[in-house]
Amino acid sequence: MELRHLRYFVRVAEELHFGRAAAALGISQPPLSQQVRALEDELGVPLFDRSSRRVELTEAGRLFLPEARRTLEQAAHAMDVARRVQRGETGQLSIGFVTSVPFIPLVARALGVFRRRYPAVHLSLAEISRDAQIAGIDDGSVDLGFIRDLGQPLLPDGLVATLLLEEPLVVAIHEDNPLARQERPLRIADIVDEPFVRYHQALGAGFNDHIAQLFRRHGREFHVAQEVSGIASLLGLVAAGLGVSVLVRSLAAIHADHMVYRPLDEPDSLSRLWLIHRGAPSPASQRFAELLIERG
Repeated sequence: MELRHLRYFVRVAEELHFGRAAAALGISQPPLSQQVRALEDELGVPLFDRSSRRVELTEAGRLFLPEARRTLEQAAHAMDVARRVQRGETGQLSIGFVTSVPFIPLVARALGVFRRRYPAVHLSLAEISRDAQIAGIDDGSVDLGFIRDLGQPLLPDGLVATLLLEEPLVVAIHEDNPLARQERPLRIADIVDEPFVRYHQALGAGFNDHIAQLFRRHGREFHVAQEVSGIASLLGLVAAGLGVSVLVRSLAAIHADHMVYRPLDEPDSLSRLWLIHRGAPSPASQRFAELLIERG
């Protein structure tokens, strides 16, 4: 049984006339009659009582008609779903990101527009480490990722990294620290002896490496006073006077009592944000990436 058989049957049942049904379907009457007869043969029951003067549904035909309509409606719905998935208008989009990403206006605007433009796509957003994002995209459990890396990220074959933006760095410091009152931008040399608050290495991979590289240019390793697992803890400890930290400028939108941000003036004191995805992204991933580029 083919869908066209059901469409032909339904049209004849609505017209109760093979000639008018054939005209409405855009085919000639003999092939229509043959296809309806083939459907009846397959079912093993007559669907129409035919006479030279009129066509009527049999009892089997009357009961079959609503089922045929439902089948055609479900088939049309299934085809519509498939086409919308292909256009990136429905389905699921899983996005991984590092801590600062929701505070970046470019990304925040793109997420808002995507939600309004494609409400049928289920967005799954998760704050996960760089390495977990790369592994998730590689195994297909994550569609897109936002990671930080000073240079082109090293990725498995089949994954692609696109540079989205470069962002200045700032120093987060307790207001009572003499460095907080410096009018000039700070340098790494100013903070090499300060206790440092940073993310756990697994969570801050890429960004921590970048900061360590800046310190090593001065022949120093930064003294880690505390490691944390979230931005709230990091800023809270800086605000409590337990150390300083270096952050991307977008996080300076978060205010904490007794803490200030000072610009960092240092060669390569720019954090690079990369969008990573599979070389052949899903349609929904492609739509989101286009929004980022459109607003970039």
